[in-house]
Amino acid sequence: MNFALIADTFPPLRTSGAVQLRDLSREFVRQGHSLTVMLPTSGLEQPWAMEVLNGVQILRLRAPKTKDIGYVQRTVGEFVMPFSMLKNLRKSPLADTRWDGVVWYAPSIFFGPLVSALKKRSGCRSYLIIRDIFPEWAVDMGLMGRGLPYRFLKAVANYQYSVADVIGIQTSGNAVYFQDGTSAQAHELEVLQNWLADAPVQRCSIDISKTALAGRKVFVYAGNMGVAQGMDILLDLADALQHRPDIGFLFVGRGSDAQRLADEARSRRLVNMVFEDEIEPDEIPGLYAQCAVGMVALHPKHKTHNIPGKFLTYMQSGLPVLANINEGNDLVELIRQERVGAAVTDGSVDSLKQMAEQLIDQAVQDTGFPSRCRELYERLFSPENAVKQIVGAFQQ
Repeated sequence: MNFALIADTFPPLRTSGAVQLRDLSREFVRQGHSLTVMLPTSGLEQPWAMEVLNGVQILRLRAPKTKDIGYVQRTVGEFVMPFSMLKNLRKSPLADTRWDGVVWYAPSIFFGPLVSALKKRSGCRSYLIIRDIFPEWAVDMGLMGRGLPYRFLKAVANYQYSVADVIGIQTSGNAVYFQDGTSAQAHELEVLQNWLADAPVQRCSIDISKTALAGRKVFVYAGNMGVAQGMDILLDLADALQHRPDIGFLFVGRGSDAQRLADEARSRRLVNMVFEDEIEPDEIPGLYAQCAVGMVALHPKHKTHNIPGKFLTYMQSGLPVLANINEGNDLVELIRQERVGAAVTDGSVDSLKQMAEQLIDQAVQDTGFPSRCRELYERLFSPENAVKQIVGAFQQ
């Protein structure tokens, strides 16, 4: 089958979404399908640019800048984005291509007009992979109220839902967001688990033995450090465990809070904590091979359910996880049922400290941790399963 996959992140970006979509696109090709990834790209001198990578056709379409800019400018850019992409697609060699299916990835919530146009031209179905219930989570976090900006963004999100024939949500708990009379109710909802391709352990540019954490059992966090993660409690945890010379904390990545967190760690003289810049995704298994526990953080104000990409990377590497997440999140039950770590939901650093010490001791005693983590990854989070499920939705 011939598919179009629309997204706003893809390598060379290093975000978890970019890595996921790289792995998904490779798996489409491995299973014998043709795939074209369409990406908005600012700064292109020409309307479009095309390349083929690992059998995947990548079409970059000129569009306004939407990354690393202010909220207002970003919203305007994202609103214009699908129309710019459609205009420049019509100038590309793929202007008259007919697709057997259109798949798109949210965030962003603004691709609806582009998907609608491709569907109408090809007479095909569409599949929305939704990893981010926006703007709901922004309201939960207190980043916006339910005024005019919210109503505008909610209308955009509802339009995108109306364009989808099938919507793949992260967990069953997120189904509640589509039961309030939105246009998504008329369409099929299903749980589409996150995915991550298996990766070999390679050399990592970060050598923990050459840092201040040498000789310690390391709790690692690798990924975005922003408002949605609520990571201040992890600094409090490191502070509370300074009396344990055998435990250390490593933060790797970037984000709106990364520099503030590093500055705060220095001001509090947290000698058991090291910050490093983001590394290439292929280096992650080599990093985790040097660590004892992976950390997940989600702000307690969240009400949506989320299984972060970093959780998959920990499972893939056989690392037990320490999670500080929102009450009721489906991830809590998954961690506890599968016995792959510990989850704290009360937002208390004392609870987190107790769990961290128990987990680090348990990780030494329970030699079954790595195999349970790997088994969970292989059972639920493979790209092979994700592609088969998506393709199956088009074959109904």
